[in-house]
Amino acid sequence: MLLRKTALVLALATAALLASTATATAAPASPTAAPTTPFAAAAANPVIVVGGLSGVAVAYEPLAARLRADGYRTFIYQLPGLGLGDIPASARAFASYVDQVRASTGAATVDLVAHSEGGLVSRYYLKRLGGTATVGRYVSLGTPQYGTYVANIVAFLGLGSCAGVVACQQMTIGSAFLADLNAGDDTPGTVRYTTIRTLQDELVRPTGNAVVNDGATNVLIQAYCPLRVVGHLGLVLDGTAYTIVRGALVDGPVRPNCLAL
Repeated sequence: MLLRKTALVLALATAALLASTATATAAPASPTAAPTTPFAAAAANPVIVVGGLSGVAVAYEPLAARLRADGYRTFIYQLPGLGLGDIPASARAFASYVDQVRASTGAATVDLVAHSEGGLVSRYYLKRLGGTATVGRYVSLGTPQYGTYVANIVAFLGLGSCAGVVACQQMTIGSAFLADLNAGDDTPGTVRYTTIRTLQDELVRPTGNAVVNDGATNVLIQAYCPLRVVGHLGLVLDGTAYTIVRGALVDGPVRPNCLAL
């Protein structure tokens, strides 16, 4: 659950890229058994769940548990410093973690399921740090790929530039970081890119900024399930969202289960 330093400042800073996180700084634990279910059989890559801003690893255990139940070797990555610092620096630390997972599992490539800021960290790794050679699939959940007005509003309220939170500043619409990340091809390499977003995302505004271009599969939950209500944090807990994640990990068609728990 989100940790708030103040009722307003950290709430808005967190809004800049809320993503209760998930990770281990030590070497990954021994992998679990290889996938045995039909969902995992076609995608035996280990899966790294990448958290976001101001969260703890336990917040992503429900998502990781679903993946493990489907047979995936699953790891959770918590951003350094709870994701408050420089996103490229977090991406460099993440690159080392990916290497640890690959070494511990013997896998040549991994798949990424990234929430909120974790999606930007992962994309920077792919685009600027050579990560396309070690990743098969990228799935983002509520990531402000092109920024969010929630980050801009902190300055509007007179609280300075994102109350000094570097990651928040970088997630502001029009930031130098996003201009660099989104210059050129949004989907480099042979990685299969999927983004998942929801109309009720209270932290990524406009919600259309959660998509990427250049051949990605961009899924709006309510385009398939108009009555489904899913918030920003709900993306990591919602059953319908998970059915989209599961399909993306096996390169399947977009067929959300609107009644999934």
